[in-house]
Amino acid sequence: MSKIKPSKGAPYARILGVGGYRPVRIVPNEVILETIDSSDEWIRSRSGIETRHWANDEETVAAMSIEASGKAIADAGISAEQIGAVVVSTVSHFSQTPAVATEIADKLGTAKAAAFDISAGCAGFGYGLTLAKGMIVEGSAEYVLVIGVERLSDLTDLEDRATAFLFGDGAGAVVVGPSQEPHIGPTVWGSEGDKSNTIKQTVPWDRFRNGDVSQLPLDSKGEVKFPAITQEGQAVFRWAVFEMAKVAKEALDAAGLTADDLDVFIPHQANERIIDSMVKTLKLPEHVTVARDVRTTGNTSAASIPLAMERLLATGEAKSGDTALVIGFGAGLVYAATVVTLP
Repeated sequence: MSKIKPSKGAPYARILGVGGYRPVRIVPNEVILETIDSSDEWIRSRSGIETRHWANDEETVAAMSIEASGKAIADAGISAEQIGAVVVSTVSHFSQTPAVATEIADKLGTAKAAAFDISAGCAGFGYGLTLAKGMIVEGSAEYVLVIGVERLSDLTDLEDRATAFLFGDGAGAVVVGPSQEPHIGPTVWGSEGDKSNTIKQTVPWDRFRNGDVSQLPLDSKGEVKFPAITQEGQAVFRWAVFEMAKVAKEALDAAGLTADDLDVFIPHQANERIIDSMVKTLKLPEHVTVARDVRTTGNTSAASIPLAMERLLATGEAKSGDTALVIGFGAGLVYAATVVTLP
């Protein structure tokens, strides 16, 4: 018989508050067209994107996260000292160690909260939310701060016609806390590593170690390109449209709901064509509000779902207590979907 005392947490968990931060600079498609042979009409028709936000030198991964987190904590009606863990999903924090989460936890004024980063691409928010729920139910934290943050402008090849227009910067955060009723459904998540080459970094960091540029990509001026995100657009599109609609349906089933029970659909803001296809495949009723933050924010990877959630609530398109299906999917290839009650 085990001598270990069992842990005891809350029966369930829920999202209590949400906050977002978008960089000051708004970048229209016309700026992107300065470096690629395309048109505003083509970009809009292929992605739905009209503008995106790009961070300045002061709008670091940590700084954007702190701004978004402060709003989420205030929205939740708690103090930073009550946060027991900080989970940050990002692929664009360039220091290998320490985790940026530790800096964020300190500057927010938490009481030495557990803090760590995860790398799960565009599914990172769903991964973080699932970890937070587990911590609260297990009893290792009463309140968990989950942040999705990216400075993807740092990882964008502005000469790559396939991706130059896609990415934006920003941070979204939620506070997850205890609940007496289930307000975060079971997570349907997973990975398909055999497709990992469809979204990837162009070259690994260690290619720069010995100064040999012969194996590194060059720009139009003959200078070495900084590593960037590249993808096989059609392969990713097909996977997202056909496979992720199945995952979304599985998440509904796991929560014991149907599409008719939903009030809101918040998919990863990758591409409006993907969103439209998923809406059609899932046969969402007309009453379901669909997040389309991609139009003015672009693809912000891990930040896209909380940013879209925050905007829907701020504009009144969604309201507190609404039932929302959220799904993220991206590099790995990884995915995570669940049903939540909006804060």
